[in-house]
Amino acid sequence: MKALTVRNILVGALLLFLALIPVYSQMTGDVFIMTLFTRIVILAIAAVSLNLIMGFGGMVSFGHAAYLGIGGYAVGILAHEGINSGFIQWPVALIACALFALATGALSLRTRGVYFIMITLAFAQMIYYVGVSLDRYGADDGLTIYQRSDFAGLINLSDKTTFYYLCFVCLMATCYLVWRIVNSRFGMVIQGARSNERRMRAIGFPAYRYRLTCYVIAGVLCGLAGILLANQTDFVSPAMMHWTRSGDLIVMAVLGGMGSVLGPVIGAVALLVLEETLPGMIGAVGEFITGKPVVAAKEYWALILGPMLLLVVLFARGGIDGLLEKIRRG
Repeated sequence: MKALTVRNILVGALLLFLALIPVYSQMTGDVFIMTLFTRIVILAIAAVSLNLIMGFGGMVSFGHAAYLGIGGYAVGILAHEGINSGFIQWPVALIACALFALATGALSLRTRGVYFIMITLAFAQMIYYVGVSLDRYGADDGLTIYQRSDFAGLINLSDKTTFYYLCFVCLMATCYLVWRIVNSRFGMVIQGARSNERRMRAIGFPAYRYRLTCYVIAGVLCGLAGILLANQTDFVSPAMMHWTRSGDLIVMAVLGGMGSVLGPVIGAVALLVLEETLPGMIGAVGEFITGKPVVAAKEYWALILGPMLLLVVLFARGGIDGLLEKIRRG
């Protein structure tokens, strides 16, 4: 009975809702909701990976979206060169993300605080401008992917339902992996280093190597999201790894609840659903007040979303997940 809390019930309902999205889409013929929630599930994977280093490790990276771009571009470039096998594309993309995370993390993790934030941002912008300069692969205009990853007929990524459930399984696997990491001896060291790295070194733990390993794992998981995003949109561009996308991932983690395994999933759903629904709601309110359609009002949805996020940060320090936990405690 202890598991039947308000938080657990609502989180379970959210996961069930995500699992039944394809069923609802087929029953209603609503294709858009399938596309929207496929994107939400993919970006939730990226947010969960960021939360691993930021929420549990105290490493606030402002360049995490770089791994979205690296994973996506690895798929796009190989497809452009005629290599469509997912058995080649996906491992190459994940290895590229791991190597980039290893190289940049080895330098970034020697800094702390705002310096760490700025150096991760600098590395992300560096890889962003590399993408802009790739004339063979579309440069700033991006690269169209004409065929999705092929797994020799074992799984058809062109089928929307199949692809959605693949993304959903990847999200659940990512959450489970993060949960296992956080509750392992390795995870305890990471959380201990967040609080006091000097003390962790003093009692014999090589905190730097632990943190670097965690950083690489987070980069690889985000690279997986980049692979899925490239296959969903059939398109990659430097915008995938711009610093504003990293900001979106941070907002998802903070809104849902840092330091909670499923918090970023809640944040991703809340943020992206609000982005889609707020313009229509503002337009409806404007039409109700003025008595005529107010198209321009829909352009100012961010003026409503901003204060909402600010209220969450000020009064729900643990995000939505933390707020649900406070309700349980009364």
